[in-house]
Amino acid sequence: MWDEDGQKDKKKEKLTKEQAFQKLKHFCAYQERCHSEVKEKLYGYGLRTNEVDELISTLITENYLNEERFAIQFAGGRYRLKKWGRNKIKYELKSRQVSEYCIRKALKEIPEEEYYDTLLKLAHKKWEELKREKNRFTKLRKAKDFLLQKGYEQALVQDALKQVAES
Repeated sequence: MWDEDGQKDKKKEKLTKEQAFQKLKHFCAYQERCHSEVKEKLYGYGLRTNEVDELISTLITENYLNEERFAIQFAGGRYRLKKWGRNKIKYELKSRQVSEYCIRKALKEIPEEEYYDTLLKLAHKKWEELKREKNRFTKLRKAKDFLLQKGYEQALVQDALKQVAES
């Protein structure tokens, strides 16, 4: 829709339930999505609550939408690509309203030994970046803050930094 100035109208065009379903099939087929993301999209198309619930149910039935699959893919991607720790991944999944069951299942997919190795590599890298820092306690605090901000668990961060500082 266009306004009198020839500019595209900012309001979303209202779609029929069938049009929205076709768009959502493509949206979900392109990459894994969580339920809240799909709901938001459907409400953006101007659909009512009962229509949204019905379409989400159909997308789940036809296997376009699977929250467990989304959580596993999301956790794995954020861990491998962005080197996020479990705490940050869990927080992000919760903010997307993913169930506790799916979050636990997704975090179990991250191999324990590989997880600690990744943490050690990050700790070593940060330690090297801070080599100009003369004060050892400041250096430790900065490295610790960085790793905690990445979402790694406090106890693991302590162990990793102890190992790095001694090497």
